[in-house]
Amino acid sequence: MATIDSTPKQDGFHMPGEFEPHAGCWMLWPERPDNWRMSAKPAQAAFSEVAEAIARFEPVTMGVSKAQYVEARQNLSAAIRVVEIPYDDSWIRDTGPTFVVSGEGLVRGVDWEFKAWSGPEPPHYASWDRDALLARKVLDLERADRYESDLVLEGGSIHADGEGTVLTTEECLLNRNPDLGREGVEEKLIQYLGAEQVLWLGEGVHGDGTSGHVDNLCCFVRPGVVALTWTDDRSDPQSQRSMDAYERLSAARDARGRKLEIHRVRQPGPLYRTKEEAQGVVEVEGTKRRQAGERLPASYINFYIPNGGIVAPSFGDPHDEPALAKLRELFPDRKVVTVPAREILLGGGCIHCIVQQRPRG
Repeated sequence: MATIDSTPKQDGFHMPGEFEPHAGCWMLWPERPDNWRMSAKPAQAAFSEVAEAIARFEPVTMGVSKAQYVEARQNLSAAIRVVEIPYDDSWIRDTGPTFVVSGEGLVRGVDWEFKAWSGPEPPHYASWDRDALLARKVLDLERADRYESDLVLEGGSIHADGEGTVLTTEECLLNRNPDLGREGVEEKLIQYLGAEQVLWLGEGVHGDGTSGHVDNLCCFVRPGVVALTWTDDRSDPQSQRSMDAYERLSAARDARGRKLEIHRVRQPGPLYRTKEEAQGVVEVEGTKRRQAGERLPASYINFYIPNGGIVAPSFGDPHDEPALAKLRELFPDRKVVTVPAREILLGGGCIHCIVQQRPRG
């Protein structure tokens, strides 16, 4: 498909809210032995559960490598489309395209610059050539025209309300793009997301190796309404981060001039990687190490909004049930289902990080 030499905003396209109708959802099959323990078998089981849960609401496409095609096909139901596609790791939220739509119902995609979550931290693995090409390949398969942006950005660093407002964090995008500065990054977001206003939060979830992706901290429930990860424990390093976000959100107005309705969702744990969970990961030079005792960036905000549903993480934690109840309160017209997500968390993310919606347009 064609690469468009303009921007979505210039052409009347914008990023819709995740709660708007989807044509389907993309995922990638986990297999990296230097990121997923036990040859990724536990992670594959968890990804399968997420895929099957989403397939209850909308079509799911699972991208797999040639080596893993038979394994994935055998472990996924016939409801899941399985296609071969090269990639480095399975975080399609970050490496896939960001889809944008026009008022006439056309769908295109933004292909961002991907550098494996580097800045200020080093890249999470030594090479990412296949991930850097993934967005373009997905857009070809979707027969969607492409916008190319030089902004270093992963999809987990942005959330949109579909009405002109975008959420992000300073911790992530300002460090990814130090030469642009705040105004430069903001202008890129406005142009490539078809936005009118950027709401800047400070830091993301404590211990998040993505350097503060907003999708682990805060998300739009619907226009004018957000959910925010929270703790009442003032000694927890997350407390100040969430309080700062709450204060910024309380003082903000969105692109339509509304004050935001903010719902606080208690975080799980804190949760930590066990010695057993740190074993079985192959150490490779250049790949971020997974160490016993490190805090895991667990958050109930890292859920996905398919058509008519919510697919949310559970962690075997006492706070699972209160979080589930809160999500049912926030989404009364959707069926809320949970999937055990600790194995996904061990790889560095959660449910929202491993999916990418394709809007219906």
